[in-house]
Amino acid sequence: MKVTAVESLVLLHRYHLVRVHTDEGITGIGEVSPMAAAVTDALVRETLAPIVVDQDPLQIERIWHEMYHQAHKLGPMGAVLEAMAGIDIALWDIAGKAANLPLYALLGGKFRPRPQVYASSMRRDMTPEEEADRAVEYKEKGYPGYKMHSATRWAYDDGFDQTVNTVRAVRKAVGDDFDIMVDVNNAYLAPTAVKIARQLEEYGVWHFEEPLAAHDREGYAALAAAVDIPIASGEQEYTRWQFRDLILHNQVDILQPDVIKCGGITEWKKIAAVCQAFNKPITVHNTQPTVGTVAHLHLWASTPNCTYPQEYNIEPHPLRDTSPILAEPLEVVDGRLAPPEGPGLGITLNEDVIAKLVDQ
Repeated sequence: MKVTAVESLVLLHRYHLVRVHTDEGITGIGEVSPMAAAVTDALVRETLAPIVVDQDPLQIERIWHEMYHQAHKLGPMGAVLEAMAGIDIALWDIAGKAANLPLYALLGGKFRPRPQVYASSMRRDMTPEEEADRAVEYKEKGYPGYKMHSATRWAYDDGFDQTVNTVRAVRKAVGDDFDIMVDVNNAYLAPTAVKIARQLEEYGVWHFEEPLAAHDREGYAALAAAVDIPIASGEQEYTRWQFRDLILHNQVDILQPDVIKCGGITEWKKIAAVCQAFNKPITVHNTQPTVGTVAHLHLWASTPNCTYPQEYNIEPHPLRDTSPILAEPLEVVDGRLAPPEGPGLGITLNEDVIAKLVDQ
């Protein structure tokens, strides 16, 4: 079997899918993180596709190695890894289809059949009371926890911040048997992060995500030493080497790789192995609720250290809600999602919808 074409599809000028076609009629589907679709589209078309075409799509490790090392001087810790992710996920989809097995079976089988997901709120425009009402709504739907974004990203202590007030209101509304997670997107300097973390501990917040700038290794280490609340990070890291450093230098407690950012399934599994070697759990960064979530589902189900509930975006999303691109949509039942049972990723795209959304 050989790759005959790599197809890059940008939908609604933002969302980026990849299809890898073969001479045996098997096509794989992947997704790229929607950070800058024009950039990743060019990388897929001009830089990575020529490496992949005419190769055996089942030689996934070698193809990953060649994509990474031939393109690494273009910037391996960002757009290149994101573009690679779309192709790599598609290659794993092909491998599952060729073997007539769901992807989780190729990744070691089901360690857990139906992973839990927590409700991830992306809004920053709600009052503490409105956020509390929303958390109650998702508790009643069966979700085990709720994550809020309650401060100005990358603010260096100088932005809007209602974190403590919101957590106080949410905890009062949901009671003690419901997880609260706080993501402030690098909002603080280290002394403020310590002060906020200690207050969040009083309300039983489960994890405190990216309180500091991603590159502040000394600040993270000092924060981890000063507080008991678990510190989570990883959405801005892309390789096994960076996650090693998050563990050794930043002293992060919970790791958050994102399969459509970190180079795909091939690198994600290596990151998971590094985390497991240090007995660290993974709760992924997962904001794209279609192809990316499906790829994550197969990883969550098959990876032992994905032990906690995983992220699921509850905000309206055009590819899931208004113009669904999956022929069979995912359904959260009692706060859980199950990986599809069909070959590969186990999904089919709605081609009529794709045709309407794709940039011409």
